[in-house]
Amino acid sequence: MPVDAIRDFFKMEAAGGIVLVMAAALAVAVSNSPFHGLYDALLTLPTQIRIGALNIEKPLLLWINDGLMAIFFFLIGLEIKREMLEGELSSLSQAALPGVAAVGGMAVPALIYVLVNLGQPENLNGWAIPAATDIAFALGVMALLGNKVPLSLKILLTAIAVFDDLGAVIIIALFYTADLSLVSLYLAAGGLVVLALLNMLGVTRIAPYVVIGLIIWVCVLKSGVHATLAGVAIALTIPLRAKDVDGHSPLLHLEHELHRWVAFGVLPIFAFANAGISFEGIGLASLLEPVTLGVALGLFIGKQIGVFGVLFLMIRRGFVRMPEDANWIQLYGVSALCGIGFTMSLFIGGLAWDHADYDATVRLGVITGSILSAVVGFTALIIGPVAKPKRQPAPPLPEALADS
Repeated sequence: MPVDAIRDFFKMEAAGGIVLVMAAALAVAVSNSPFHGLYDALLTLPTQIRIGALNIEKPLLLWINDGLMAIFFFLIGLEIKREMLEGELSSLSQAALPGVAAVGGMAVPALIYVLVNLGQPENLNGWAIPAATDIAFALGVMALLGNKVPLSLKILLTAIAVFDDLGAVIIIALFYTADLSLVSLYLAAGGLVVLALLNMLGVTRIAPYVVIGLIIWVCVLKSGVHATLAGVAIALTIPLRAKDVDGHSPLLHLEHELHRWVAFGVLPIFAFANAGISFEGIGLASLLEPVTLGVALGLFIGKQIGVFGVLFLMIRRGFVRMPEDANWIQLYGVSALCGIGFTMSLFIGGLAWDHADYDATVRLGVITGSILSAVVGFTALIIGPVAKPKRQPAPPLPEALADS
């Protein structure tokens, strides 16, 4: 990918992260204002789509989490496919560092959560909540530092987040699905086969993929598998390059067009709908509740240990090189920013339990861990450039050589 395109991508992600912060702050403000009843009523508003015998009825919150977030996951799928075919993850050497770092950054937070909640088995279903990184938030924090952060670290953070997203998709598919309807799954699989055939036949028009993709989404929604996974599966069938049109890429076109809608529409709406937490009755004891503490420590401590520990070992052992123009403090700052798990953490938290009893504790843990990670990561990246050793001026030549 050209350097200018990479910079444009980061600008979009960073701006989206700032809007995401504003939407989350607005949700918290409304939840603690006299309008909190209106906020709750809006999210529980019954919304129905009916076409003949097909009936889909859900509260507005679930339309956001199952419908709008499918678009977000579709974009993730497009990014994963592009990166693996021709981007930062297209070769083993390029993918090794962020890939292994992402694994460490998912395993250690999950382990910390489990250790904190061992005494309460009913809480253990939330083990994956602190395992994900929110790329929009993290790059939004980086954007505040401007050119003080080398481009190599932005690319590293993005690559780690891509692997994180892929891991989160796999976790949702394996551990957070309801009772399965095989008929619906077979229909969804048939739709994916059709899309794959369209790809193989060189069809580059977007419309057929959209129409069949909507049918697949409905089938997955009715199957018991979380509907957002349909977005990833559909994205993997989109052609990267057309066989008969030079320079045309349906995948890149969709990715470019969707980025602004996801960054400034889908994710802020999701944040507003899911970040609202009332501080009524919340004190120090609330922060020490096992779910809240496990999520917060998993994001803040677990991510740092998992990501930075792997980066340190791989670079020190000589398996990979230190990212260009970076030092250890900056690398630690990137590792801390990986603990910003807002969007995906809240999303998995909504899937972990069938009832809303855990909503407040999950949100408090996610917000606490993410804020601490953002502050520490931001501080480390400010200090990083100052800590770089300055080049010493070359010693003066001996007089005899200087005169010659």
